[in-house]
Amino acid sequence: MTASSLGRTAKIALLLAAVALPATTLTTSTSASAANSLSMLGADVSTAQRALDLGAKYYDASGTAKDPLDILKGAGVNYVRLRVWNNPASGYNNKAKVLAYAKTVKAKGLKLLVDFHYSDTWADPGKQYKPAAWASHGISALQTDVYNYTYDVCNSLKAQGTTPDSVQIGNEINVGMLWNDGKVVNNDFTNLSLLLKSGYNATKACNSGTQVIIHTADADSDSNARWFYDGIKAKGVSWDITGLSYYCMWHGTLANMGSVVSDMKSRYGKDVIIAETAYPFTTGNADSTANSITSGCSGYALTWAGQGAEFTAVQNTARSAGAIGVFYWEPTWYAVTGNGWDPANISTSGNGWDNMATFDWTGHINPNVKWTS
Repeated sequence: MTASSLGRTAKIALLLAAVALPATTLTTSTSASAANSLSMLGADVSTAQRALDLGAKYYDASGTAKDPLDILKGAGVNYVRLRVWNNPASGYNNKAKVLAYAKTVKAKGLKLLVDFHYSDTWADPGKQYKPAAWASHGISALQTDVYNYTYDVCNSLKAQGTTPDSVQIGNEINVGMLWNDGKVVNNDFTNLSLLLKSGYNATKACNSGTQVIIHTADADSDSNARWFYDGIKAKGVSWDITGLSYYCMWHGTLANMGSVVSDMKSRYGKDVIIAETAYPFTTGNADSTANSITSGCSGYALTWAGQGAEFTAVQNTARSAGAIGVFYWEPTWYAVTGNGWDPANISTSGNGWDNMATFDWTGHINPNVKWTS
């Protein structure tokens, strides 16, 4: 997921151009299946470290200032997702930053998912920029790059006692990663499969128990999801968990998402998670940067109650469809001056996600947002 206002606008345009979203009204699955439970109750808090370094405060439902991880854990979170960029201009979130924050995550008894973007900046369906250090490398060199980098980050975490419980080999790689070498063109998954195999093998060499997630933003379309995962499977790619992004304003109805999750689980025999989701609590904007999302979905008001209800519905739908986890994307990224979306201009670029966080603009948690197994 990219936090750039421009990036998200481009992403929306890309999705709308490529996918005909269901025209049906958003429906809610309100009854959780007793036969399944969510074991990965997740939050991507990749911007929290910068916010805390800037002196940001976070408050629980009673108004008591606490560490944001403690507040989220109290709301049901048991799994933290941290993205890692190769060499971002701001330093956030490079390997050193992730290593440092992983100690805090693990010390609080939380599990760790490391999200490899394999870029110096945001990677998503509309852009997968190579890191500058790999810019001139072809597919052969990139295989080595992915292996060495993945192993190094994983092994460095392992060496300090914070072995990742899971990793993503790429972020929202709908049509590949490390473009253009790793882009899927004319249905040819060869190069992408080589990169994914490098990431998988490096992870397992580091720690065989670390689960490998392959993540697309394909919760909107079963045909697109089948095209992708059939494509990599046919090339012999291994993975442990299928990860999907789901934002109702981009990806359509809950019922459709549940159908995709169910099909992914049965078709590939692998666990499935919603690796990203979020919902606005207001149309208001806290800073000079325009909000990335300015509308909601039928049945859910853009209020604290609406945000909580929509997230509950996402969890219930995913659970009933057989998923094992749901991750809220950037719940801690409230309006903190200096914690902008652009890693090359983090101090003044602003935040387009301030209406999507689960903390309001003064750092108080939305008491209606709960993670439930």
